[in-house]
Amino acid sequence: MEVINALGRRKSAVARVYVTTGKGNITINGRTLEEYFKEETLRYIVRQPLNVTETLTDFDIKVNLDGGGIKGQAEALRLAISRALCEINKEAYRPVLKSNGFLTRDAREVERKKPGQPGARRRFQFSKR
Repeated sequence: MEVINALGRRKSAVARVYVTTGKGNITINGRTLEEYFKEETLRYIVRQPLNVTETLTDFDIKVNLDGGGIKGQAEALRLAISRALCEINKEAYRPVLKSNGFLTRDAREVERKKPGQPGARRRFQFSKR
């Protein structure tokens, strides 16, 4: 199998994924999954598409992660892995991944701060007198 690459985004995080056949190693920016994501919940988020499709030990995944926070990066990586699995075998993996919602790009972004107020929606306290 040749190298399959895919892209995943969440908030301001971008994950570029390169998938090859292997033993299930996930390398993120030159570090292992356990080194990069210290929390078990974040590692679970990353492995979700592989667990659902039962391909946890079938592919080696090399990842370039950039931008955003740690949670956004984990969710961007989940989307990228899901898209790569769909490219590998659309008939087998796509229905399962789609039913679990792993192929949907979460488009929510931070709303910009407006001039003349302290935040995006927050206003300075109103004083009548």
